[in-house]
Amino acid sequence: MIDFLLNGQPRRCETAPDASVLELLRDSLGQTGTKEGCATGDCGACTVAIGEAGPDGRVRYHSANACITPAHQLKGRSLVTVEGLARGEALHPAQAAMVACHASQCGFCTPGIVMSLFTLHEEQQQRPAPLTPERLEAALGGNLCRCTGYRPIRDAALAMGEHPYVRPEWLGLAVDASAPTQEPAADSAFVQPATLAELVEERRRHPEAPIVAGGTDLWLEVTQRLRRFERLVDVTRVAELTTIEEATLDDGREGWWIGGAVTYARLEPLLEAHYPAFAHLLHRLGSAQVRNRGTLGGNIANASPIGDTPPVLLALGGRLWLAGPGDAAEEAERELPLGDVFLDYKKTALREGEVIRAVFLPRPEAGRHLRVWKLSKRREDDISAVLGAFAWRLEDGVLRDVRLAFGGMAAIPKRATAAEAALEGQPPTVACFQAARAALQNDFQPMSDVRGSAHYRALSAANLLERLRLVIGQQQAPTQDRNREVMLHAYAH
Repeated sequence: MIDFLLNGQPRRCETAPDASVLELLRDSLGQTGTKEGCATGDCGACTVAIGEAGPDGRVRYHSANACITPAHQLKGRSLVTVEGLARGEALHPAQAAMVACHASQCGFCTPGIVMSLFTLHEEQQQRPAPLTPERLEAALGGNLCRCTGYRPIRDAALAMGEHPYVRPEWLGLAVDASAPTQEPAADSAFVQPATLAELVEERRRHPEAPIVAGGTDLWLEVTQRLRRFERLVDVTRVAELTTIEEATLDDGREGWWIGGAVTYARLEPLLEAHYPAFAHLLHRLGSAQVRNRGTLGGNIANASPIGDTPPVLLALGGRLWLAGPGDAAEEAERELPLGDVFLDYKKTALREGEVIRAVFLPRPEAGRHLRVWKLSKRREDDISAVLGAFAWRLEDGVLRDVRLAFGGMAAIPKRATAAEAALEGQPPTVACFQAARAALQNDFQPMSDVRGSAHYRALSAANLLERLRLVIGQQQAPTQDRNREVMLHAYAH
């Protein structure tokens, strides 16, 4: 049973554990304004807004793809769809601006675009800031339009502030998820533990039940492969998995433990402050709808060879904090270097019933640099063909602590240890990097697929190393000569 608000009205619904928000809206509630386009979270036609109360009690909304968001995660939340925006004949500024700017043609994608603009408008109401091209790109990057063209849609985003708006009082309401209107059934098929202890016990009892956080990958099993899940374990309400805490490891390294269910959107401010190159990668990881839902722990547990964040964490020396049922022979909690986690394609070192409690992100060290470059067919909302993450120090003119990690080059995210050895302790010369590029042939034998041939991947990875050499060379150059690096960075991204 799900208790939530739909456009300000309390709703109670019963649905299958693997039903999506889109299914619930269209099939059960008759709310057909939300459209199904791709059913993979790529087109944005099904975009809705989900609100929840923050620590200050204020309800904040984020955009989400209804087609891949589990319906049961609406419990205690406020759902807004395109039907709920107008007040009688008075349109919401997002709608009014779309009309005034002639930003709709066939209209199929329009509801999703309007909802993305709604969340942008709400953000402006609570935290006003300039609507820069970067903000518009982030807000609308997950909405595809095949006939209107994006210029009038961008014009509409900029014009929303010109239209009158009286904020409905119900936009500030949220259901109290901690006080359910009825006790959940003991055999509930969609389990939402609130603590790590409850999660571990559920994993002990039902290790076969898939874990769901953002659902941005798992739900494709439902929408694309028509798989049915009889039981699911939702980790988005587990307190220990939703925190970011400063920490010091036993080896003295300082950093942060990032809960396994922390979303990319929540992680972004931390990365902006400490790892701009990593933060920039997030701008190209899916769309705002995906980043609002997807989690760092999920990206790792999925063990995809083209997951975007594992190569970066490999280059930075990340670690995992795992928790599980345990027994007399195994510890209930343990830590693993990320390099020991990935064993083979979609296979990890996690034991039965274990979950990723947190991911350790080291604090940046003085003099240590990071660069991350992603190659994909589209600039936004696309999967990597090749991703390279490179960390190093330059000490007395030679390279130290070199870590080179790639995605898309093997069955797992993997470090290029032979290429690292060719660079370690060497000056960043042309000959040194030529040796490193040659060593890549010993590190990887990439495969061919729809995203790129083996030859393309091998050549691209080698070229990323050459780009790294140019960047390091620019860092060694006088300050007035570094504009070239800035231009290189802007051109590539």
